[in-house]
Amino acid sequence: MDINLLIEKQKMLAGKAYQAGDGELSKERLRAREVVFEFNNLAPKFVKQRKELIKKLFGKTERMFYIEPPFRCDYGYNIEIGDNFYANFNLVILDCAKVSIGNSVFIAPNVAIYTAGHPLHAHLRDQEYEWAQEISIGNSVWIGGNVVINPGVKIGSNVVIGSGSIVTRDIPDNVFAAGNPCRIIRQLTDEDKDYYYKDFKLGE
Repeated sequence: MDINLLIEKQKMLAGKAYQAGDGELSKERLRAREVVFEFNNLAPKFVKQRKELIKKLFGKTERMFYIEPPFRCDYGYNIEIGDNFYANFNLVILDCAKVSIGNSVFIAPNVAIYTAGHPLHAHLRDQEYEWAQEISIGNSVWIGGNVVINPGVKIGSNVVIGSGSIVTRDIPDNVFAAGNPCRIIRQLTDEDKDYYYKDFKLGE
């Protein structure tokens, strides 16, 4: 199909250059902001109500999840989270493309997940073009505070991302990675479990 015949939302979801000022996309962002505003301004005791708002906003949720307000996103429907998900304060997800997050993922404060990008050349930026690439995060991942995850990144399972990292490339399974740009520091093994639990017995 001729790319020029696609509407801007279709271009966005297909990873093509698109103009975010399109009327349909603007309305969808406004809807998301209304839901997020309500979520962020509910009293702390209204846990169930906040959870229902997230279920209405996100493309997919599971039974167990908790997101500390404040939270921000662009559309919401491109976000999928697995079971046993926890996000601390100030999570920002620019979900112009799909963001898929697995089970047992813990996110520390001030984490930013950006699927959105802009052209390097000012001529195209001045015409308000942008683009988006999907981000995926596997199971049993811990993302430290103030981490930035850039467009198109895939993070594997059983991964720890150190605080302050800028993730610009894929991270494989079973590693501790950190830095700017984020790089693999070492493999994670059963010795890490033994180190933390050697002084007490689980289940007692």
